[in-house]
Amino acid sequence: MKSKLIYVLCIVFLFCSSSYAQTYNQLWIPDTLSGTVFNLTMTDNFTQILPGNQTLTSGINGNFWGPTLFFNKGDTVHLNVQNNLNDSTTLHWHGFHLPAVMDGGPHQVIPPGALWQPYWKVTNNASTYWYHPHLHTMTEEQITKGLGGLIIVRDSIESSLALPRTYGVDDIPLVLTDRDISTSNQFTIVPYGDSMLVNMTLRPQYTVPAQIVRFRILNGAIERSYNIGFSDNRNFSVISSDGGLLNAPVSVNRYLLHTGERIEILVDFNGQSSTSVELKSFNSTLSGFIAGGENFPNGPFANYLGHKDFNMLHINVAAQTSTPIISIPSVLTNNVLLNVNTSNITRTLTISDSTGVTNPTILGPNAFILNHRLFNINYNDYQVPLGNTEIWQITSSSAFGHPFHIHDVEFNIISVNGVAPVPAQAGWKDVVFVPGKIGATNTVVKFIAKFEDYADSLHPFMYHCHIALHEDEGMMGQFVVKNTSTGIAQNANNTETFSVYPNPANDRLYFMFNDPAIKVYYVRVTNAIGRTLLMLPRPELQGGLDISNFKSGLYFIHLTDEVTKQTSVHKFIKN
Repeated sequence: MKSKLIYVLCIVFLFCSSSYAQTYNQLWIPDTLSGTVFNLTMTDNFTQILPGNQTLTSGINGNFWGPTLFFNKGDTVHLNVQNNLNDSTTLHWHGFHLPAVMDGGPHQVIPPGALWQPYWKVTNNASTYWYHPHLHTMTEEQITKGLGGLIIVRDSIESSLALPRTYGVDDIPLVLTDRDISTSNQFTIVPYGDSMLVNMTLRPQYTVPAQIVRFRILNGAIERSYNIGFSDNRNFSVISSDGGLLNAPVSVNRYLLHTGERIEILVDFNGQSSTSVELKSFNSTLSGFIAGGENFPNGPFANYLGHKDFNMLHINVAAQTSTPIISIPSVLTNNVLLNVNTSNITRTLTISDSTGVTNPTILGPNAFILNHRLFNINYNDYQVPLGNTEIWQITSSSAFGHPFHIHDVEFNIISVNGVAPVPAQAGWKDVVFVPGKIGATNTVVKFIAKFEDYADSLHPFMYHCHIALHEDEGMMGQFVVKNTSTGIAQNANNTETFSVYPNPANDRLYFMFNDPAIKVYYVRVTNAIGRTLLMLPRPELQGGLDISNFKSGLYFIHLTDEVTKQTSVHKFIKN
């Protein structure tokens, strides 16, 4: 234990000391994919993070982390997600408005060797989103190993503005996280790390042009919040929150970013060529009841960075580009926020601490729980009527602060303890920080959201604390969006709803339905021993099913009807 501590202190000393500038590593910028079809392959790998042993990692289309995906609002995007990991996983499209069956939550488990093919029409505003695993009880471990990636959405409003948008030059993604690295150079699965990473780079530096530069910042940590600022205390302009542009830039010199949250900021480097500055986290000012503000001397939550200020990125300023952005727009967009007077209901949720939980997976002395229960994947907390506009009121008696995330919708914060949100949080959000109670006074946070489509009685959406440890330990609930106007289900007694041809088949398999009005909810293909190979939510089957990559042998098609949610099974043979 002592040798590990000395090793870690040496790493942190090298990172924090300005006299070791030569030890900086070039910030890695993730590759990009664009278009409407995206092929993503998850694999277990090795990454050389420190000299010596390589670190066991997991990545998407690479050793660690994944590519940045560019979506255009209005496009229908198709994702081909191949799980080549040794474990099952999921892939959640964080912040996206999409059908529950495509959402990638704990219900959409992708077994090893399986291909999952979700698709949806992009209706989100231009902003920075991300994708990450969401397998219940395994989220912390899989994110720690490196699974995840950014998504950048473009739209006509953002594109019309004079903003930096040359990726990697004046539009730079920054994924903030921290890791605990053992003496054998392996990640340990703990809430906090001793080593700060940006874009999975230890002690990073990057060179930016002397002009307006845009940073897209994600807090991708397991638990830690980052109180973002610069070493010279300069102001920067927040232009976007989780779900889109703010009405106007908001000038600040600190921004407290919690797990799962994203912001986009503009920094003015005009006239600063040949200078440098540190992007820092000023966590020494945080309360001990905010993640990263604690300072545990030992135990599983102990870490060198706790309740300290530390450098995150060394920024060097070079010459301007040939077409620089040199000013910050005064107006960005005109958000039409939801009117509280249009709400159909106020839902009341609770966050609390419990010392009565005996679940052996609980790491700390307390369990943090939602609505007085641990997560049960077979229990839906709410049925939200399709079309509802709802106020969600969260009352917390927990001493600790929790970043609350909801799937399916972007929302507007109404108030935190009766106070309207600060301007930088007054746009569209999908994560809201619920502070810990003050003394005996509970915290009350209210937000408003509209559940205007994507009814599904089978697959729920999630809501949870976005601290991965808390989520894995059961600080999560779920809801279904229910279409109360749906008529009587058809085909309820018809279990033989389809056949396939030709059978045996070579390259493509076609479907014939007894009732041409049948809509298919899900198709799953398994082999002769029951292993899932293909997962198709709401598949488009007009052109048949591509089986050209299957080996010769016996397979089974499991087809679920959209209306009845009943599943029929047929076997076929691949020549």
